[in-house]
Amino acid sequence: MNTGTRKGPGLLKSTSILLLSALLLSACSGKLESGNGGKEAAAGNDPKPNAAVDESPLGKYDPPIEVSFVRDLGDVVENNVLGVLKDETIDNNRWTQLYEDQLGIKIKYNWIVKGSQTSDQYLQKINVTLASGDLPDVTPVNATQLKQLADSDQIEDMTALYEKYASPFTKKVLSGEGTSVFDAATFDGKLMAIPSLESSIERSMYIWIRTDWLEKLGMQPPKTMADVLAISEAFADKDPDGNGKKDTYGLGITKDLWGGAMGLEGFMAGYNAYPNIWLDDGTGKLVYGSIQPEVKKALQVLQDMAKKGQLDQEFGVKDGGKVSELISAGKIGMEYGEQWNSIWPLQLNRDNDPKAQWQAFPIVSESGDTPKVPLKFSTTRFFAVKKGAAHPEAVIKLFNLHLEKNWGETAEFDKYFAPPEAESVWQLSPVTPYPVTKNVDAFREIDAARKAGDFSTLKGEAKTIQEKLESYASGSTEGFALWGWERIYGEQGSMGIADQYIKNDQFIQEKFVGAPTPTMVERKTTLEKQQNEMFVKIILGDPIDKFDQFVKDWKKLGGDQITQEVNEWYAATKK
Repeated sequence: MNTGTRKGPGLLKSTSILLLSALLLSACSGKLESGNGGKEAAAGNDPKPNAAVDESPLGKYDPPIEVSFVRDLGDVVENNVLGVLKDETIDNNRWTQLYEDQLGIKIKYNWIVKGSQTSDQYLQKINVTLASGDLPDVTPVNATQLKQLADSDQIEDMTALYEKYASPFTKKVLSGEGTSVFDAATFDGKLMAIPSLESSIERSMYIWIRTDWLEKLGMQPPKTMADVLAISEAFADKDPDGNGKKDTYGLGITKDLWGGAMGLEGFMAGYNAYPNIWLDDGTGKLVYGSIQPEVKKALQVLQDMAKKGQLDQEFGVKDGGKVSELISAGKIGMEYGEQWNSIWPLQLNRDNDPKAQWQAFPIVSESGDTPKVPLKFSTTRFFAVKKGAAHPEAVIKLFNLHLEKNWGETAEFDKYFAPPEAESVWQLSPVTPYPVTKNVDAFREIDAARKAGDFSTLKGEAKTIQEKLESYASGSTEGFALWGWERIYGEQGSMGIADQYIKNDQFIQEKFVGAPTPTMVERKTTLEKQQNEMFVKIILGDPIDKFDQFVKDWKKLGGDQITQEVNEWYAATKK
């Protein structure tokens, strides 16, 4: 998922304030942590430039080389992996040992920060590092940071190195979504980082519905948006929980409106509305989905639902955690979300009410035609190599081996990806590429075995998942907690719908994948905040024509300039 010491003026200008504040924070709080037992590691590297380079994708350096990184350390790794693997640390574990044993690459972390890649603490620390110019050999950066590093000539051109050192399997995996991830990391025709491909398909939307309520009310799964609205009305008005009170809602949404659970992307797609992504208008120009008239229509429908009591009138102040409490309590019977929603938040409802049953269904359209499923570009991390690094190709070899040991011919999935005792052990690796359709592929393998009545041929990820399904099917106490997995990979699972989406060619992919444009950097956050506030107000009863005023304001307050910049990027990319 994740470099010269010359510092460009643009980079210094853009990060100087962050540098100062981050330095102050670090000095005052002392909360930034590092590897090596909590001690800040020395910044110096020991690249051993005389090490021989075996040019094969998995060739070994002799003598070994050292490659420095920086990284975040999330709670899952700290608690669920390192917390149970007593003989392994973030600096010395099965992945660092594998890289040293098979590639002759010693992983070294210049610093490690608790939190996620988007936490304030991590962002402050990485910005300090970028501003200092004292980069590790390999730095995981976001799109904005990558462009700053490329503009300031601090990182290596990886174009030829990728072609030479990437294994055929790595090239196949990283091309899983076409050229978009490479477009995002290419400047002036040069690949300036190795993209940490994230699966956009995993962002597909589904309608999750309580099927025990559907059956109780004598209703069928939806085929059109009219059916969705009818289900919503019935769930709100016909006392599906049978307590004699009108205290249930049809559709669960949050104050944030969008996202992987309880979001509105799938609902709006039912009206051919695709907010928050850039789309080709059919003439070769990109337009912003949020300001298209189809969004106005979808907002009108949501307003009508709110007026009829089908939406929680307080959703505008409730985040996902708060709305999940309503779901857990059995007060909401339908929500749009991604394939994993059965694990969270729906498992909470199941835990409270073992009779509660949810199922994912394909999103539907107003007309009944097969709808397009919007996919937001999901690759947000890139591994940039310091200009002048002794072995810039080493990060590519790490990609090769990570993919090989998890999904290649010599894979040891149970050891390096998800052993039963520590399912997130793959996150110990500093790079974590994966095939974008790995979950759908696992479903396909399990489904084929299910239909053949023979699970003995399953291996790797499919085998691991099938063991969870069998545990759930056993009715054991431990298996009860795996209901959410069955709802993803079982016969009625969400992954079967993803397979259907792929076969039907239903995806509509975001077209702008470049670094934020200058006006985006300046205005995007403000524009998004204004948009979401306006949409919430409209849903809760403000005149629908305020949408037209929102569009005018959006264009005037920077949207037109952003549109121009986005189309300049698009035109340049297509050359």
